Amino acid sequence: MEISPGDIGLVARVTQLTKSYGGGSTMVTALDDVSVGIRRGQFTAIMGPSGSGKSTLMHIMAGLDASTSGRVWIGDTEITSLGDTELTKLRRRRVGFVFQSFNLVPTLDVEGNILLPFELDGRVPTAEERVWIDHLIDTLGLRPRLRHRPHELSGGQQQRVAIVRALGSRPDLVFADEPTGNLDSRTGREVLTLLATAASAYGQSIAMVTHDPVAASFAERIVFLADGRIVEDRGRSTAAEISQFMLGMEGVL
Repeated sequence: MEISPGDIGLVARVTQLTKSYGGGSTMVTALDDVSVGIRRGQFTAIMGPSGSGKSTLMHIMAGLDASTSGRVWIGDTEITSLGDTELTKLRRRRVGFVFQSFNLVPTLDVEGNILLPFELDGRVPTAEERVWIDHLIDTLGLRPRLRHRPHELSGGQQQRVAIVRALGSRPDLVFADEPTGNLDSRTGREVLTLLATAASAYGQSIAMVTHDPVAASFAERIVFLADGRIVEDRGRSTAAEISQFMLGMEGVL
């Protein structure tokens, strides 16, 4: 897609992004001249086989890794040359994360994990944020579990806690890295439905990295990577259509 720094419809974007590891004959190029943006209020899936560069792209867009060359924005803020302190503050306030491994703090109860981003930012939720958090807690059925610790929850419940934590401060963008990888198929579908609803009903921008065609079928847009390059950018597709395209990619590569 053609993008420009002034495109207000994009919540995050990269231009001419390259990421390489090593040097000389052992150099590996994980991303090769990638330009792409994540649209505001949209659920986007980033797909590709292992080694395609999808996780690297997410990490750089989220400010978790640095590029070799190219430029990166979150909203209208270019993060390419920000220092660690500035990046940490920006991620804390404007980016949410949902991981495959849940990444809950075992010594904190459910409410403590949900409020952790606010604690790290040295503040308490505003009245409006508290209403939103309470809405999420009730919608996801976590009210009876607020005093439970992660080891007392099922995998699906832990992932719901992670979703409330990620959405609670209404970040500009939520990155979800294989969020259903540790869940059974039924719970996985419930989590994907929650993410899709967050985008469609509440205007949350979500970028999900996945290799699973079923997971990607919940997204409004699917970006396919192979060998560090974008090879397809399409709208909502069925799991069968996505699987067919992936098989075609493997046949070409």
